Amino acid sequence: MKRVSLAGAGIGALVLLVLLSSSFYIVRQGEQALVLRFGAVAYPDAPVKGPGLHVKKPFIEDVVRYDARLLALDPPAEEMILADQKRVLVDTYTRFRIANPLLFFQAVRTEDGARPRLREIVNNSVRRVLGNVMLPSLLSAEREQIMHEIQQQVSQAAKSLGVAVVDVRIRRADLPPETSQAIYRRMESERQREAAEARAQGAERAQQIRAGAERERTIILAEAQRQAQILRGEGDSQANRVYAEAYSADPQFFAFYRSLNAYRQSLGDSNTTYVLSPDSDFFRFFANAPGHH
Repeated sequence: MKRVSLAGAGIGALVLLVLLSSSFYIVRQGEQALVLRFGAVAYPDAPVKGPGLHVKKPFIEDVVRYDARLLALDPPAEEMILADQKRVLVDTYTRFRIANPLLFFQAVRTEDGARPRLREIVNNSVRRVLGNVMLPSLLSAEREQIMHEIQQQVSQAAKSLGVAVVDVRIRRADLPPETSQAIYRRMESERQREAAEARAQGAERAQQIRAGAERERTIILAEAQRQAQILRGEGDSQANRVYAEAYSADPQFFAFYRSLNAYRQSLGDSNTTYVLSPDSDFFRFFANAPGHH
């Protein structure tokens, strides 16, 4: 009897423990929960349960928990066409949170079900806005206004999912590799053309400078030669005048002086041999020199 009583008490305690564990549940900080009864929301008037210890009916009610924190959507980059028919690879990221758990549950049930829907909303909004934008605008200060317009469209569409979109950003907007290569080649050709034009202009300018310098050189040399000839003429005239004055003052001495210069220039080289008559006028001063025989 005692053994049966102990077994019954143990079973009763176990059943009570199971009942208690099935009747209480904990919602952690950063979570929000819905109580479901046979797959439907149990308390439509107050469906969302915040952090804390809560009670539910055992065995017939289940709890679905959702993250109350910010969530990230980071889809792969997709190619889009701009208003100027430029193709770009657009890499976006989105920050969102589950603002209405009841609507979220009714629309998509789980986060895994919500992400493809939200990705489609973001993709459609980005395509719609960028389809009216030129590439220079996307790369300029107008990008902030473009992002604001995209976020407004995404936020409006995401409300039907019970989601509040906090931020949508274009992380990168790059040209496809083949387009980048074509633009690079075009830019390279343009730079080469500009370089060739600059070199041609430089060569032309250098030729003009050289021609001008050569012309100035010719003018300066001609002027210098003219001045030299004038000065040389004036010097010769001055010398002739001095010689004439000296000759007029003492013709005999001047003749003697001229003869000495002639002797110096003619007889200064010991290797030179002259064959002249002693009676030549060239040796007239030797004939009259003292001690001459």
